[in-house]
Amino acid sequence: MRELLKKPDWIKKRLFYTDNNQELKNLLKSYNLNTVCEEAKCPNKSECYHDKTATFLIMGKSCTRSCLYCSVDNTSALMKQMMPPLDENEPRRIAEIVRELNLLFVVITSVARDDLLDGGASHFVKTINEIKLTNPNSLIEVLTPDFKGNINSIQKILNAIPQVYNHNLETIERLTPVIRKQGSYSISLKVLELVKKINPGMITKSGVMLGLGESENEIIQLINDLTSVQCDILTIGQYLQPSLKNYPVREYIPQDKFDYYKKIALSKGLKIVHSSPFVRSSYKAKESYEMINQLLEKNLKR
Repeated sequence: MRELLKKPDWIKKRLFYTDNNQELKNLLKSYNLNTVCEEAKCPNKSECYHDKTATFLIMGKSCTRSCLYCSVDNTSALMKQMMPPLDENEPRRIAEIVRELNLLFVVITSVARDDLLDGGASHFVKTINEIKLTNPNSLIEVLTPDFKGNINSIQKILNAIPQVYNHNLETIERLTPVIRKQGSYSISLKVLELVKKINPGMITKSGVMLGLGESENEIIQLINDLTSVQCDILTIGQYLQPSLKNYPVREYIPQDKFDYYKKIALSKGLKIVHSSPFVRSSYKAKESYEMINQLLEKNLKR
């Protein structure tokens, strides 16, 4: 697929390189770890690497799904049986680099691994447990695949007690079969709903991209849907076509429209909303967690 729209100047973001950037890249390489920052070609990579933060990508670099918005490598249905085994030492290495970087807030995400019986939930649990063992003061946010709505996989992760459970809707219901061909809008909502049912105190989070061809009413409906499952945090960002083979950008959304959606989402009951073209799922993750806790403390004092 070819990009149909020329990027406006305000959506262009310059990559920059510093000693911190290179030091973190070298450290990740030495630990043989992947980040979604690299694999998903995040436009904020330079800033995050400069601050020595990254979102760790576990369970390999190849995904069993082929979402059209995503630049992460994927494998065909015929090749799923040939996916590499999980790296059993990966959780320990992540815990070690978290300690070396002295990270107080850690975001863990993964490729989808539909070839595994539990979708890789056990590997998430091992990673959480290793981080907690080595870094007892570190807080953890997980950004998981949908696990096909399997409650046992979701329960496993909740039993490991992360601080935030994130699962992205990515786009509106109408576009989900196009953009996320092996995904389901209703199953993604179900994941967020199940998290709250199993653990009402768990902070839940979701993210959505704009510029894929959605209408204003469809975005408002998505916000209503997230409110109905008691989602706490929402990130809204501009979709940027990562390569010519990916789905083309249909529209570049100006900042005032992002502000408009943020205002609506907050009025509907979402507690924290980050809404701007360069916002991504892990954008200000630590700050969002702190803001939620401040809100909870205020409510308890009333």
